[in-house]
Amino acid sequence: MNLERFREKVRYYRPLTERTQEDLAKALGLSPYVLSHKLHGTRNARLTHREVQAIVKTLVEWGAMTRQAEARELLELMDCPDFLPDEWNAPPFKWLEATTSTPSGPLSHTPSPGVEHAVPVQPGRVTRPLARESRQEAIASPPLRRDWGEAIDVSAFYGRESELVELERWIVDERCRLVALLSRGGYGKTALSVKLTQQIAHHFDVVIWRSLQNAPPLERLLADYLTFLSEQHTTDLPESTGERMTLLLEYLRTARCLLALDNVETLFQERSRAGTYRAGYEAYGQFFQRVGQTAHQSCLLLTSREKPKELAPLEGDHAPVRTMTLAGLELEACRQILKDSNLAGTEGEYRSLADRSAGNPLALKMVAATIRDLFGGNITEFLSQGTVLFGGMRGLLDQQFEHLSALEEALLFWLALAREPLALAELVSESLSPLPGKELLEALGALRRRSLLERGEAGAVFTLHPVVMEYVAERLVEQVAQEITTGHLELVLSHCLMKAQTKEYVRHAQAELLLKPVLARLRTLLKSEQVIEQQLRQALATVRSRSWEEQGYGGGNVINLLAQLRGTLRGYDFSHQRIRQAYLAGVELQEANFAASHFEQSVFSEPFSAIYCVAFSPDGQCLAGGSMNGEIGVWQVARWKQLMTLSGHLGWVWSVAFRPDGARLASGGEDRLVRLWEVSTGQCLKTLQGHTDWVRSVAFSPDGARLASSSNDGTVKLWEVSTGQCLTTFQGHTGRVWSVAFSPDGTRLASSSDDGTVRLWEVSTEQCLATLQGHTGRVWSVAFSADSATLGSGSNDQMVKLWEVNTGKCLTTLQGHTDWVRSVAFSPDGARLASGSHDRTVRVWEVSTGQCLTTLQGHTGQVWAVAFSPNGTRLASGSYDGTVRLWEVSTGQCLATLQGHAIWSTSVSFSPDRSRFATGGHDGTVKLWEVSTGKCLKTLRGHTSWVGSVGFSLDGTLLASGSHDRTVRVWEVSTGKCLKTLQGHTDWVRSVTFSPDGSRLASGSYDTTVRTWEVSTGKCLQTLRGHTSWVGSVGFSLDGTLLASGSHDRTVRVWEVSTGKCLKTLQGHTDLVRSGAFSPDGTVLASGSDDRTVRVWDVSTGQCLKILQGHTGWVESVIFSPDGATLASGGHDGTVRVWEVSSGACLKTLHRHPGRIWAVVFSPDGSLVLSASEDRTILCWNVRTGECVSMVRNRLYEGMNITGITGLTEAQKATLRALGAVEDSPVKITQPTRQGW
Repeated sequence: MNLERFREKVRYYRPLTERTQEDLAKALGLSPYVLSHKLHGTRNARLTHREVQAIVKTLVEWGAMTRQAEARELLELMDCPDFLPDEWNAPPFKWLEATTSTPSGPLSHTPSPGVEHAVPVQPGRVTRPLARESRQEAIASPPLRRDWGEAIDVSAFYGRESELVELERWIVDERCRLVALLSRGGYGKTALSVKLTQQIAHHFDVVIWRSLQNAPPLERLLADYLTFLSEQHTTDLPESTGERMTLLLEYLRTARCLLALDNVETLFQERSRAGTYRAGYEAYGQFFQRVGQTAHQSCLLLTSREKPKELAPLEGDHAPVRTMTLAGLELEACRQILKDSNLAGTEGEYRSLADRSAGNPLALKMVAATIRDLFGGNITEFLSQGTVLFGGMRGLLDQQFEHLSALEEALLFWLALAREPLALAELVSESLSPLPGKELLEALGALRRRSLLERGEAGAVFTLHPVVMEYVAERLVEQVAQEITTGHLELVLSHCLMKAQTKEYVRHAQAELLLKPVLARLRTLLKSEQVIEQQLRQALATVRSRSWEEQGYGGGNVINLLAQLRGTLRGYDFSHQRIRQAYLAGVELQEANFAASHFEQSVFSEPFSAIYCVAFSPDGQCLAGGSMNGEIGVWQVARWKQLMTLSGHLGWVWSVAFRPDGARLASGGEDRLVRLWEVSTGQCLKTLQGHTDWVRSVAFSPDGARLASSSNDGTVKLWEVSTGQCLTTFQGHTGRVWSVAFSPDGTRLASSSDDGTVRLWEVSTEQCLATLQGHTGRVWSVAFSADSATLGSGSNDQMVKLWEVNTGKCLTTLQGHTDWVRSVAFSPDGARLASGSHDRTVRVWEVSTGQCLTTLQGHTGQVWAVAFSPNGTRLASGSYDGTVRLWEVSTGQCLATLQGHAIWSTSVSFSPDRSRFATGGHDGTVKLWEVSTGKCLKTLRGHTSWVGSVGFSLDGTLLASGSHDRTVRVWEVSTGKCLKTLQGHTDWVRSVTFSPDGSRLASGSYDTTVRTWEVSTGKCLQTLRGHTSWVGSVGFSLDGTLLASGSHDRTVRVWEVSTGKCLKTLQGHTDLVRSGAFSPDGTVLASGSDDRTVRVWDVSTGQCLKILQGHTGWVESVIFSPDGATLASGGHDGTVRVWEVSSGACLKTLHRHPGRIWAVVFSPDGSLVLSASEDRTILCWNVRTGECVSMVRNRLYEGMNITGITGLTEAQKATLRALGAVEDSPVKITQPTRQGW
């Protein structure tokens, strides 16, 4: 007899008739509850042969079957006698097809959890009832996709049979949309959710199991869901959480999905009214509500100790939202737990323990350990203690803590802080004092016997049960808060609350679940943030008064708490501190004093902006990255520590490559040079000259003797490394050559170009072997597989192609990216290929199948570079967002992020009253500055990427900003408050401007459109289309009737604002138009271009009146003086030029910036010009004299005192200085002996 298979077949056939299990029970004369138990064989309920026959007959009557064999199979499964011949010849059986074949049973093949099937679920797919002839085929097909995430092992599962039956009925038969499992801690919600999910998984197309124990933000969880559900196809996700919910619900409608979310209680604020979410997690409530009340065919299964308040109005006995509150386990299950814990006893003793523990399985396990360890296994003696178990789980844990040794307590704190399993060696490294191996093992064994500690599935790693972890974390938070309040520091010194050098998701969890709760508790204890700050300052003084050995983690903990409390550490005194694990990336440290302090395992911001290239050293220990500011950073991978900065290139560094022996590094840059560096010293050994335009790519030959380089000049050059001599030049491409790669066997070179082709060259003969055609746009990147047999390429056409090297045949095209593919790289074994794209994602593909295995999300800007580590376990990516990320390939988790701080401004605007100016920069902020002092008055935060444009309204009350995050923001100048966020553009917003009357706002975007907006409402009034490429500038005429836009299509368009009609298209520039501006009287228009000219146009006729020549680089910005007599322009040549409009003469060339100028603006009275440059300064020029009268530096660590600091490399110190830190300040440095550093 096979009851399980019989039940599954019944469950398959019944829904085909659109009948419910209640209908079937009614037809049999049974209650639904009894029928459910009979189908599951629980509570001694069994189906009789007569009932089996009645079920079969009913299903046939309802039209669920087409063949006799289907009905006979059901009977055979239950060893049930066949119907008599007369019955087969009578209704309803006589209409069945008489066949002898027996179809395969439903779900006859059920893959084990963890197996994924590459069948994407696409929104919009309509699920239709299957035709009868296709039903058996559908039945036999395996489930689609499974992701078990952090699901625990439930091979040892106790009881809960009736709960499983009831839950299965709710989810499978009654198709509930949301089910919540509720109970106090330790009652087995997690185990039940996993067991249930495994048991009913085959009823679903998709199963995803996730834990919320580390409090992931909802937007990250939704991104995880959407990426998995779409088979990695959905990557360009909506920015708003609400839109992501809508997209997820579309998937839940079109496919049958089971989403399990464990530990929902983590989302709720401790010590607050029930149902109050943690700050920043309120959207989860909306998510639960929408899933529960929106029609779909899926189910969200929650486990929680607290019921989300959004469920109450939606739940009911017949509603699609249900909650089940778990009671204790039944006696038999409790007995089994005690027996498995090697505790022998009488029936009465088992019953007594079960009653006193209220059937809580975790409590039973802990009690069993206590009886074994403290009472020698004597249950009677333990029970004689009377009320020991009546305190509930918290009381039991309190008692357990009373019996812990100092080492055992410290270990529990470390495991609670870690938020994930730790290996033995990691536990040892966390402690600041030596841990004897024998004592450590004994302590771990004791904790495990008491069920306080669990051993992970990956061998000798240890973690805590969720209930224990929460209890220990709460105890830790309370103790830390009390220590800061009283000034008696112990845990603050001995344990690290948040690690700077750890996996990124772990640090996020530590901040959310430890740092923030400590501050929340301090607010309760101390009432005001000012008092909290005072106590934290006092804690710093207390730490400073200790010896270096005793300071422990104190300095780092207090600094991290202050940064979390204030968001800035400007002006703080952190001198003479031992600072461990301080996370200072992105934290303002202007005028902070770190004199004579010692840093360990701390993280700072870096002075780079966009990262264009990354490369691992051959041993995998170092990572190099080239950036926009002309520098190359080299970092130690293990500790994410900067080892050196290589300076020498003028302009952007486009490519870096290590020589196979790791001793040399090659780089290519905008300055048309290839440089060879000695890795051990950072010295530039050779400069290879020969290219006549930017060098885009460099690659060493496998033997390291030769180096290939490709350039905008359309050539590939081959150099001899030892001499620096150019051996040959490969020519054939008809456009810029973006990438070059040696085959691992050294016989071939591959190159890719603007001309849309990939070329294969034979190195020995210098001949072009093949031209690979198939891409429909620029080919950015090429890479060989390890066996030299396959070549990968990435292109503007959003495709990755795999080519067979010997034949030139395209083997497959990998589709999924939604924007340009900038970089491709094979894993060392050739089994995988990674691709980085402008869609801000990295994809990892399986080469043999072309399947996208995972999509790595986290970058907020275009991904320009990807590289596998030599062992293939990690992947590095460099992005336009100013970060380098390190990913774990197997899990897709971001392990670490190097955060650059783009310290130069890309836009500048004077306020109408001349008292202030605004800047927008690469760090995503808008800053307001005081003109007279150069002081930063306000920092406006909200954008998530570079701010490319800022502009004041004519009355000076509002400020607009446009960003690469595709939004326009409107700010109130007096308060710094963001009044509106204007959304609609689908690519970078490069220019914004107010209309003269302030009622409208115009924006130009890389999505090729110009939009006009109503300022009061934020409504988009017009979308002006006509440009065929990116729009880089917009500007209103003074009367507000006209709008001009400059584009990368080399034209300027003049639009009529009232109608949105394009009145004129001004043509003449021979390269991209980057900027434009109307003269104050509206009769003349100026434009600046990559053709290195400024053109002046007659607005009425569209005629080009003058061409102003003199710049030797792209012209990034043009602006008229208020009287219209002069024109200022700023360019990539680092100069500001002031022109006389009437004659076209260059009146002055203002030359002090060593880097590109991104923006120029006149003061309202025309006497001053501000210029914002890539050299990290804003200069103020006197227009009449040409003199630079003042300079503003926009740096994160300006004035930070690092005199006498230790623990940092020279490269790290140089980084701090580049961000504004200063040394040799007149401070007295007295440092105690630093034993053990």
